[in-house]
Amino acid sequence: MDTAKLADGLIYYVAFLFSTTVHEAAHAWAAKLGGDLTAYHGGQVSLDPRPHIRREPFGMVLLPLFSTLVSGWPFGFASAPYDPEWALRQPKRAAWMALAGPAGNLALILLSVIFIRIGVAVGVFHAPHTVSFGHLVGATPGTTWAAIAFCVGVLFSLNLVLACLNLFPLPPLDGSGVIMLAMSRATANRYQELLWKNQMLSIVGMLLAWKVFHTVFSPIFLGAVNLLYPDMSYG
Repeated sequence: MDTAKLADGLIYYVAFLFSTTVHEAAHAWAAKLGGDLTAYHGGQVSLDPRPHIRREPFGMVLLPLFSTLVSGWPFGFASAPYDPEWALRQPKRAAWMALAGPAGNLALILLSVIFIRIGVAVGVFHAPHTVSFGHLVGATPGTTWAAIAFCVGVLFSLNLVLACLNLFPLPPLDGSGVIMLAMSRATANRYQELLWKNQMLSIVGMLLAWKVFHTVFSPIFLGAVNLLYPDMSYG
């Protein structure tokens, strides 16, 4: 990997680390509000990445750094602990906890959009002629603003991936917990027990999500960018 690609990959990794920390901190914060202090006692109601890394050092450091060096893209995972007994007693609160993670990513997308729109308004950013993942903010080449534009584009793109992927209603993704909002307590409890007793469902769920994600994400990405620049038409 050449120096430029390595630098880009490290920016992707930093964005991954920050975005994943926000995601897991949101889970932990929602669980605390709902009465489960498991993640709170683990120090995960925090935007400090260290307690999240201590829980998942392989998924948050080793694997994403290795994948970045090999492919230029970080691939990893993280988790926030919770009390299964609490989730059985309070399935609706557990569902809100599941939704909080993607909501944290959506908040980062919104902040990115605000920053981009301000940059466009003051003239340091502009709509590019073409867009691709991570490269969706135009700026004068060779300037500090060009580097900042790339960082903001990466943050927007990566959080859109995290939000969309985690909302798939497939275990072990957050969407599999969010759907309990539409269930009665008895149905939700039976559903939770089914997932806990059949760990193979998580493997199948990840394989399915991996297979269909690109097909689902591409129109979402283009739609989001077209909303970002309403005077342009990307396709």
